[in-house]
Amino acid sequence: MAKNDDLARIISGCKSGNAESFSELVDIYSSRLYGYFYRLTGNRESSDDLLSELFVKLVGKIRSFKGGSFEGWLFKIASNIFYDYLRDKQQQKKLFDAQKNLFEPEEVTYAKESDDERIDELQTQLGKLDTDTRELIMLRFYSQASFKEIAAMRSEPIGTTLSKLHRGLKKLQKLMEQK
Repeated sequence: MAKNDDLARIISGCKSGNAESFSELVDIYSSRLYGYFYRLTGNRESSDDLLSELFVKLVGKIRSFKGGSFEGWLFKIASNIFYDYLRDKQQQKKLFDAQKNLFEPEEVTYAKESDDERIDELQTQLGKLDTDTRELIMLRFYSQASFKEIAAMRSEPIGTTLSKLHRGLKKLQKLMEQK
């Protein structure tokens, strides 16, 4: 993670069109943002596409960053891209609903023998949560955003954010125990 002075220098370089500064920004944030998208989608290809779309949009939007929490601003853009992705998926789902019988879900069970299998199980159970709850958990624990940053990103009071996160974690815990 870049220090505040380094980050300010990098952002300033990006705003003036410096490709090297943009490359540094990608190096700093690409793995966290990829992980954020992967935890939300559960799909590597979709995560790669969303990450690429984010950085392409960032080139055009970087000049609109006026200060404050850059990570909060960046993850807000990532969140918007994810919701656009979901809307597109919903439209595609409507097209496929006419042929439901062709797409039967497979039951997958995981043994709790290794950390990798527990991570897979966690991913499966996260997928059972509603999108809003899953995103909230990812913002807090994967992107390591503070409650204050998350509340600001979501334009809601911090108490509401804390309450939603608490309920979401309880749901996730129950799902993990039921497995």
